[in-house]
Amino acid sequence: MSVQSLRDELIAEIQSEYDTIKMRMKENQALADQSQVEVQRLQERNVSVNARMRRIEDAFDTVPRQDIRVTYEDAIDAKSRLLTMRSQLEKLQEGQQQLDHSSQILGHLLEKLKSAGNFGLGGGYTPGSSSGGAPKPSLSLDGQAVVRIVQAQEQERQVLANKLHDGPAQSLTNFILQAEVCQRLFDRDPDRASAELTNLKAAASQSFQKVRDFIFDLRPMMLDDLGLIPTLRRYAENFEQKSETKLQFNVVGEERRMAKHTEVMMFRSVQSLLSISRDQLSAKNIRVMIDVGTDTIKAVIEDDGQGFDVESLSNPSQGDSRVQGLNGLVERIEVVGGKLDIYSEEGSGSRFQLVLPVFEDEEPDLD
Repeated sequence: MSVQSLRDELIAEIQSEYDTIKMRMKENQALADQSQVEVQRLQERNVSVNARMRRIEDAFDTVPRQDIRVTYEDAIDAKSRLLTMRSQLEKLQEGQQQLDHSSQILGHLLEKLKSAGNFGLGGGYTPGSSSGGAPKPSLSLDGQAVVRIVQAQEQERQVLANKLHDGPAQSLTNFILQAEVCQRLFDRDPDRASAELTNLKAAASQSFQKVRDFIFDLRPMMLDDLGLIPTLRRYAENFEQKSETKLQFNVVGEERRMAKHTEVMMFRSVQSLLSISRDQLSAKNIRVMIDVGTDTIKAVIEDDGQGFDVESLSNPSQGDSRVQGLNGLVERIEVVGGKLDIYSEEGSGSRFQLVLPVFEDEEPDLD
């Protein structure tokens, strides 16, 4: 295939991805507009409920207990719905910014490729037309790799945003609501306020634990301090303690430090695969085997979950929605020179085999 054909094929592929992102931006903006309208409606409801609460507080001793309870429940529900919808709107706006950033990168890349002329697309050189025969340099980075890196970054950001919204953010929202209830009860009903404070203390402890867990999932500090194997072993212990899934963790080979990007990629990959096995495939038993070799490090993860049709991964629009995140994981692994093999059948469990090259010297940080 000629250089021109490769160039045209790459331009067509990037153009398709660019058009897809533009369409997603349009759909995302429509959802954001709808959410904005809902936020305004909930704000009006919240104002109305707060006004009812103020009237009850002014005549607290004469209002029936049932009316007080119903009003407080309405207030908590209104506040919760408003905070949730605001969070959803913020997430949509954040996603819109990320999509816009991706479209700008791809648009810039398209311009560069279309104006590249006779520049090659590989990592070498193409013959020049100058009298001295000096070669013209090719583009420094393969365009397909750029597209895959951008997609991987956006997918990872979306995953983190969802985890933050469903975990610590929701817990802290409930924490705030309970604190407001306690504040209103201090002067009116000290006994109930004391009980609510006890609940508030327990909620605070749970919220802080979720924040600590989120930080560990985001970037465990011991990965930098102790390395990959101790961190994976600790993660496996926590994983089993906080779920009904039994996890067996084994290591073969010499436990040693590797390049930072190798340790980060292996940890992230095992983390993602365990989450898919437990949360998406409903596995009750998982076995993890880490094989540290001279030139490669291999992870094998086997589960007794529901399984899935591996062929569905090649058709994201109609495939199994439970495991579509595997496509992004495969791309991220391939970017660093690794490989992920997937074996599964519906009703027969799954087996994931991940291999990464090992670099002893420190490489650029890709986390």
